Amino acid sequence: MPQMAPMSWLFLFSMFSIALILFTIINYFFTIYQPISSSEETSLPKISLNWKW
Repeated sequence: MPQMAPMSWLFLFSMFSIALILFTIINYFFTIYQPISSSEETSLPKISLNWKW
């Protein structure tokens, strides 16, 4: 689309930049982290791999 005016490109760039920044802020502040309790850590099986070369 080379016929578009430079102001239109600037508007599109600013719109997508603001959308990207808002999306990353929303993902950063609204994620709910579930901390791993110590009982879940001990229940995981530990597999030791003995490589015989």
